[in-house]
Amino acid sequence: MAEGMTAAVLLRDVHKSLGGRPVLRGVSFSVPRGEIFGYLGPNGAGKTTTIRIILGLLRPDSGTVEVVGREDGKVGFVLENDGLFDGLTPEGNLGFYARLYGMRDWRRRARELLESVGLGGELRKRVGAFSRGMRQRLALARALLPDPVLLVLDEPTAGLDPTGQMELRTLIRELSLRGYTIFLSSHNLDEVQRLCHRIALIHQGRIRLEGRLEEIRRSMDSGEYVVRLPEPPAEGVLERIATAGFGLTKAEGKELHLVPKRDLSATELVGKLSELGITVEEVIRRRASLEEIYSRIVEEGG
Repeated sequence: MAEGMTAAVLLRDVHKSLGGRPVLRGVSFSVPRGEIFGYLGPNGAGKTTTIRIILGLLRPDSGTVEVVGREDGKVGFVLENDGLFDGLTPEGNLGFYARLYGMRDWRRRARELLESVGLGGELRKRVGAFSRGMRQRLALARALLPDPVLLVLDEPTAGLDPTGQMELRTLIRELSLRGYTIFLSSHNLDEVQRLCHRIALIHQGRIRLEGRLEEIRRSMDSGEYVVRLPEPPAEGVLERIATAGFGLTKAEGKELHLVPKRDLSATELVGKLSELGITVEEVIRRRASLEEIYSRIVEEGG
């Protein structure tokens, strides 16, 4: 990683084949320091291969990979296999990994981390008796042992009940506020929308979208407006709207979804409808949700 570089992770034109099959086809993206970066994609898209390359577990066939802290052991990770020992206590698990990191005075650090992830009251319990949510919190504590500059989390809330998901998301937000850079791979679109500053969507081994969610939503804007009327439209109103050059995508009760033939501001739209004798109560520019964007790209093949 170049001195003073603002990206925690930088991939440029990365290619990787496994068993003769191309898995990554020119993948490029950057993860700014101090942000939560969401990495989305269907099964088989290349997410796991990307993570293994970031962690140094796989070498790319070609391309550039730069990861801050990797050479110094300052990258923490939580993968699908949590790597915990059922027969040990939480502290025993952290002690095992602390020794691998070469940490001598690790007990205080371990107890601080267990407190921070809400496991301070479970010090004597064997991990085999832990719930899935407790195991994930312990795995997160283990990832934080070396005080990493980058955290890589692969589907961290998978298999958790709603309470466990909420607790883990709260922890992830707190870590972000403390300055950690977090690379979050997830199938959970709602989770990504709630947590992440930026996202990248990989499909068929290629990055289809990258950027801040609001910027992406603006770039895929269809120009649709949600128009709320004081009362359901009277007879003939919908016909007048259609003849005036508006695409009507949905009409339900007092709510109309309109797409003007040319881009209009909300004020201009209200003016046009007023000319048609239509009183408007509220106008909202509708942006595509992350779920709609994801479905469009995956179903259409990018």
